Amino acid sequence: MIWLWLSAAFMVAAALVHSLLGYRRLIVPLLRSGEGLLADALVRRIVRFAWHATAVLMLVSAAAVSWPGTPKGLLAVIGAAWLATGLFNAAYTRGRHIAWPVLSAAGLFALIGALA
Repeated sequence: MIWLWLSAAFMVAAALVHSLLGYRRLIVPLLRSGEGLLADALVRRIVRFAWHATAVLMLVSAAAVSWPGTPKGLLAVIGAAWLATGLFNAAYTRGRHIAWPVLSAAGLFALIGALA
């Protein structure tokens, strides 16, 4: 059970950093540029919404892995998705994006919890 709580903690940390720091350092400057598609107010609202919706889905994952009685199969799917996302992030950014270790750890811990 400790593995699932660790997984959930890493997922919550990822959601918070994504929503707060990522928004401030990436999305705000991008939206301020107002170039190309971002000149459209609707597009800017959709980008802002999608950015924060991602964090909400991360929190839903955290709730699912920490929820008592979550089926092991679902835990494994969530863990595999987070681990794959983290590893893809590492490969795609050549390890330069700060999120890949947290994403990978959240997934690995969920997988260990599913198999325990």
